[in-house]
Amino acid sequence: MDLAIPARRRSIGSFEVGRVLPVAKRRMVGPFVFFDHMGPVDLPPGIPRETDVRPHPHIGLSTVTYLFDGEMTHRDSLGVEQAIRPGALNWMTAGRGISHSERFDGMREAGGRIEGIQAWVALPEADEEMAPAFDHYDAGQLPSLDEAGVSARLIAGSAFGLTSPAKIRSPLFYLHVRLEPGAPIGLPPEYPERAAYLVKGRVSVDGHDYEPGQMLVFARGESPTFRAVEPATLMLLGGEPLGPRHIWWNFVSSRKERIEEAKADWIAGRIKLPPNDEGEFIPLPEEPKRPPRPMS
Repeated sequence: MDLAIPARRRSIGSFEVGRVLPVAKRRMVGPFVFFDHMGPVDLPPGIPRETDVRPHPHIGLSTVTYLFDGEMTHRDSLGVEQAIRPGALNWMTAGRGISHSERFDGMREAGGRIEGIQAWVALPEADEEMAPAFDHYDAGQLPSLDEAGVSARLIAGSAFGLTSPAKIRSPLFYLHVRLEPGAPIGLPPEYPERAAYLVKGRVSVDGHDYEPGQMLVFARGESPTFRAVEPATLMLLGGEPLGPRHIWWNFVSSRKERIEEAKADWIAGRIKLPPNDEGEFIPLPEEPKRPPRPMS
């Protein structure tokens, strides 16, 4: 194993997440440039709107939202409004610029548990300025694998003879795996960069046991086998590297000057707000709040 990365607690305003990528020793795994474990958090009935993630911008990446529990409502500046439920894939490609919000509309009255993963996948340089796009896939649209003690859903890319319908821009794989005690699973050998994140339970790799909240990164050519010590949930991920990326707040780019352009675009209102969210937005960190946007 090349590296074990523990999740660090980070506040996103309404609650804490476990932030895994990026870290100084490992900025990316394949095209995966960001990885947050949301929750688990039990939200009480009457969830206030202050708990929602207000509209914010992105460039140069795809956001990949996948829930284990709960429900979120995605709204974006393309006019899309989509409920995200467990097992479904929400894949939003920012390209040259998009904004979106993540709200608890479906849980607001009754409350409940929210848990999931949000990852960011960097775009190849040729696609960084593409038109923004949104794709959603219900759980039943994603291919699955069920063997003795192993249940897996392929979220994106190709692995183990399966191919997801998700529209990807570079070679990658991303799986949600559940293991019964004693059950094993490996990593797809065809990708140069690969990792596994342990969501819950315990697994053994090469005689060492690992607890939840760790991403295990493996060097090229390694052939690890994960064996569940107790019922376990894993996310397997990786792919072809894209080269270094600059990351600042919600912006990702191969060019540092493009980050500065994105800052100016958000301040000036050149990145639209979601139609049903006008009047609310998250300002740039440590930047003076801009004047109200004109209604469009």
